[in-house]
Amino acid sequence: MVRRRRNALAWLLGVPLLSAALAAGLVLAYLFVWRPALPSSPAEFTIEEGRGLRAAAGAMVRAGVLDHALPLVALGRLTGAHTRVRAGRYELESGASAWELLQKITSGDVTLSGITFVEGWTLRQWRAAIAASPDIRPEAAPLGEAELAKALGVESGSLEGRLFPDTYLFTRGSSERALLARALRAMDRHLEREWAARAPALPLRSPYEALVLASIIEKETGSAADRERISGVFHNRLRIGMRLQTDPTVIYGLGEAFDGDLRRRDLLTDTPFNTYTRNGLPPTPIAMPGLASLRAALHPQTTRALYFVARGDGASEFSETLADHNRAVRRYQLGRAAPGR
Repeated sequence: MVRRRRNALAWLLGVPLLSAALAAGLVLAYLFVWRPALPSSPAEFTIEEGRGLRAAAGAMVRAGVLDHALPLVALGRLTGAHTRVRAGRYELESGASAWELLQKITSGDVTLSGITFVEGWTLRQWRAAIAASPDIRPEAAPLGEAELAKALGVESGSLEGRLFPDTYLFTRGSSERALLARALRAMDRHLEREWAARAPALPLRSPYEALVLASIIEKETGSAADRERISGVFHNRLRIGMRLQTDPTVIYGLGEAFDGDLRRRDLLTDTPFNTYTRNGLPPTPIAMPGLASLRAALHPQTTRALYFVARGDGASEFSETLADHNRAVRRYQLGRAAPGR
């Protein structure tokens, strides 16, 4: 009788323990083994900046990569991972367990978007490309150039020429300001390094003047082989006080009024950027120069040329005298009248 009672007691105690063990096993299997089928491959979900684990789990449920939010949230709190959630866009090629998902969103294994800014683009073109990107978060209120420059710590109020053209990778939902801040820091690094290694006795007083000249070289260069020689022409003119007389500065000064056809009256209309009517460099860069143009501005080729004209094949014809230059203009510009450059 006593043995039967002990067996019955053991059975009564064992059933709950077995049930608890079975439940625990099921929970562990769900957390570490179960992988829901994806609604599509790859499946995507996005965790917004500043959102916590509960919001992240909700995003995964909506994307169909997670069945229920609560187990993942509980696992995150149990392990302390809920404080390490990383914002960004994530992709899954196959189903993942709750544990694998937690590891993914806390390690920053995000899918990066990219945007390319081309050498010679203006700030207006940069901002248009940013506005067209679906992966960059627009500012709450669009900022003008002066406001944006101030927000990025640029005291001059102008960002033209201050941003380094390159391909930038970023997490989806990054802001325009954050992206431009990276490009600003990149240009500052390159300019500081190139200025420190500049050739001696240049007619440039500051890194900013080098940046202005580099932007002109960027816009004037059709063939990379001519870049340093074009720089040499501009340095020669700066040394002797001769006006730069470069069309891209005039076009920049015309702004939206430029219709694609540069006329003689445009060359004679005075603006702060008209290097036909004003001496020296324009007040700001006219575009974002690349590294090659920065280096060319600070390492000009030694030349006696004071003029150049586009041949029509990307290269330029260089001349030492105005008479030779005018002959080159007639030859390569099909008789189009143009002031000496």
